[in-house]
Amino acid sequence: MEEYQEPLLLTREVSEKKKKTYYDENCEGCQVQRRKAENPDVPWRHFFFIWVITLTAALPISSIFPFLYYMVRDFNIAKREEDISFYAGFEGSAFMIGRTLTAVLWGMVADRYGRKPVMILSTFSVVIFNTMFGLSTSYWMALLARLLLGAFCGTLGPMRAYATEVSRREHQSLGVAMMTSSWGIGLVIGPALGGYLAQPADKFPSVFSQESIFGRFPYFLVNLVISIFAFGVFILCFWLPETLHTCTINADGTTKDLSHDIEDVDTQKLQNAEGTSNSWLSLLRNWPLMSTIIVYCMFQLHDMAYIEIFSLWTVSPRTVGGLSLSTEDVGQALAVAGVGLLICQLLLYPFLERKFGPITVSRVGAVISIVLLSSYPFFAKLKGTSLSLVVDLASALKNVLSVSITTGLFLLQNRSVSQHQRGAANGLSLCIMSFCKALGPAAAGSLLSWAQTRQMASFLPGTHMVFFILNVVEFLGLLMTFKPFLASPAHEYF
Repeated sequence: MEEYQEPLLLTREVSEKKKKTYYDENCEGCQVQRRKAENPDVPWRHFFFIWVITLTAALPISSIFPFLYYMVRDFNIAKREEDISFYAGFEGSAFMIGRTLTAVLWGMVADRYGRKPVMILSTFSVVIFNTMFGLSTSYWMALLARLLLGAFCGTLGPMRAYATEVSRREHQSLGVAMMTSSWGIGLVIGPALGGYLAQPADKFPSVFSQESIFGRFPYFLVNLVISIFAFGVFILCFWLPETLHTCTINADGTTKDLSHDIEDVDTQKLQNAEGTSNSWLSLLRNWPLMSTIIVYCMFQLHDMAYIEIFSLWTVSPRTVGGLSLSTEDVGQALAVAGVGLLICQLLLYPFLERKFGPITVSRVGAVISIVLLSSYPFFAKLKGTSLSLVVDLASALKNVLSVSITTGLFLLQNRSVSQHQRGAANGLSLCIMSFCKALGPAAAGSLLSWAQTRQMASFLPGTHMVFFILNVVEFLGLLMTFKPFLASPAHEYF
């Protein structure tokens, strides 16, 4: 019994000591903690930072999908029309491959030097490499620009940690919902921009001539708009409050500088008493964290493949099983989803999370997604206004469900580790997720290209096979949300 009593005594000691809290006036992390302790209100200003920075990271990822098919076609690298989706898949994967290579590194940098420097550098990289992509003159130049854009995208891992660190326990679901709603809206606004602003000299000849820069680079206007927005957010990042502590409390109540953060000295004692190592490799032995990451990555693999397939399928000609929609139609479908997503994430999701818990919300979202995707192949029977209306509503519902699933998993990840490991934990999650997302577009492009050649097959012809495979992946993710695979942490960190 003795070996189990010590953590209980330490827990009681933690409770007693927390009655007297010390804050270092020179430590931004301490000041954030002070605000959380003294002000029970929702930190809307901090949530605004979360929203715009996440939006900046999301826009370049998704903005290429409406015009990617045409961009690859214009590079003249595909010899047959059926091969365009194949090459487009690798173009869509390049960003995620770059992010896979550096995600863990950015998380460790954020734990070592703070969340703020990573946000500043990553946001500025969007300005540089997104502009480079818009000015690409060949398939390989565009591929390199996307690879570098992903490699310098260190925002998302630290931002997930930041969303929970900047808010009190009762507001954490709203903070994470702000991030995921911004991410989801970015995945909506990005394609809308890509759909409306790509090839402006063809769409708006009275405004943009074929001899202008936008005529010679038909996809530059989209990237220019995003880069200008990213530059504004880059300036705003200098006012971002830092949540990582640069101090700790000595026994006499004084403070001393540290090169890394300890979220709470008493929590750290309790953690050590329970045998939890502070090394980065201890994350790999944290099964509640790792099981959540694996489930999250399974759903992200599905979502990225879905986005690629949806964008390519809707603009493909009907002769190969597509819907023959224009880039404007696809942009409209994805833009409509933004309003519903914002309302659901800010008003509905926090209520559902408090009432049913994040896991239940994720499971219900997965079940409804499977039913919804089963109806997609039958959209080809519709035409005109009815087709546009159904595509708009289905896209909106699917986006809301996807973001609701990932929001709950974000919360579980961040509550499985203490603050001094949260950046690395989210970096690890982002690395594995980016690898899955890199597989998603490449596999989806190849899958769609193959499915378009078997329109007359007797078993799951054409796009029926595509959406069946997507549902298989979603179903596997649903199964993994149950025990014994998905484990709950023995101690939750806020």
